[in-house]
Amino acid sequence: MSNLIVHGGTPLAGRIIPSANKNAILPILCATLLTAEPVRLRGITEITDVKKILEVFRKLGSTVEVDYKTGILDVHHRDTHFDAATDRLPEEMRSSIMLVPGLMARFGAARIEDDVKGCTLGAREIDPHVEVFERFGASVQRLSDGLLLSVDRPLKGNDHWTDYASVTTTENFVLCAALAQGTSTLMNAASEPHVQEFCAFMQMLGAKIEGLGTSRLKITGVERLGGGDFSFAEDFHEIVTFLALGAITGGDVQVKNSQPEQFPLIDRTFAKFGVHIEHKDGWSRALTQGPLKVKEPFTRNILQKVEAAPWPYLPVDLLPIFVALGVKAEGSVMFWNKIYDGAMGWTSELSKFGAHAFLSDPHRMVTFGGKPLHAAEVESPYIIRVAIALLMVAASIPGRSVIRNATPIRRAHPHFVENICTLGARIEWVDGD
Repeated sequence: MSNLIVHGGTPLAGRIIPSANKNAILPILCATLLTAEPVRLRGITEITDVKKILEVFRKLGSTVEVDYKTGILDVHHRDTHFDAATDRLPEEMRSSIMLVPGLMARFGAARIEDDVKGCTLGAREIDPHVEVFERFGASVQRLSDGLLLSVDRPLKGNDHWTDYASVTTTENFVLCAALAQGTSTLMNAASEPHVQEFCAFMQMLGAKIEGLGTSRLKITGVERLGGGDFSFAEDFHEIVTFLALGAITGGDVQVKNSQPEQFPLIDRTFAKFGVHIEHKDGWSRALTQGPLKVKEPFTRNILQKVEAAPWPYLPVDLLPIFVALGVKAEGSVMFWNKIYDGAMGWTSELSKFGAHAFLSDPHRMVTFGGKPLHAAEVESPYIIRVAIALLMVAASIPGRSVIRNATPIRRAHPHFVENICTLGARIEWVDGD
């Protein structure tokens, strides 16, 4: 089932508990390859990428026991094996590249398939990852269908300063450094909440990491890592999404949130659309007074702006959520994606709802909100949060809308539609053409 039918116009209300963050789960799953001790993960989600990685583990001889109803995963890599000549990593999944450090540390070799790109967000290079692997002592050989990486001695610690604060590059550096000989230092490290959660998991295994949550990480290599029991936090992407769904439909949604200290900038961004976020007793709530309205800047003759970049900026993955609020709220807003060059080209789909959105360049979009909107059939690009943003707009409009090719949602959010329906939405999956 790839299309969503949305019967919009109903204010959504109620309480909801978000799932764990895909961007924390996937690197943590890859990190389990570094240890031969048993690991239990609590809060695992039934999403496509998780299933792909667990299937790889099974094919490599690891013991995997998962119960998606309870969210408990037990994984043990005691009997794992790997042959770079025959074994393949999942294609079309960006997180595959984070399996490389564990394979090199355990088996002395790994490979990267040609198509490890994930969402169609624009150019997503692997050069920063290859550079990290080489700095730790790996040799890289180009094959007809990918890259072969090999090491003939233990990984060696080093100091590195990245070109930009890449989440996956930071995680790969930590994965390599954890068992490397000596001390490694990474400057311009990413510090997103899911990177912090990943580093906390590594510390639980016994990794020695200093500078958690900052742009400078210092990792002292250890001889081996242990096992343990780890629980995931709620996904801040889902928290924001459910709050925004409440606001855009004129409803009252409360979302469980155990880490409101991560939300000051997100709260201020909501306020630009006339939405007040309240955090109380472990729950977050979106409050509105009448129709959404863009807050006018004090500086005259400029547009209200929402700028997204690496943390502690507003996360780029959340930008489409606020674009949806922008086409609904009265007033104009400029949205600026400072990372991806292919993530903003869906204005034509918004226009099918009657929205007025102008693509200034590959990185910037302007919405002229408050226009009359109507139900429509639209097509989502292969970008998770854009599919959700189109769903949000459709949910705010009376009538029947169709979101075609909405399957990217399943990559990050288990039972997303079912959860929204508990809030009063009328949404269902149907087969595509």
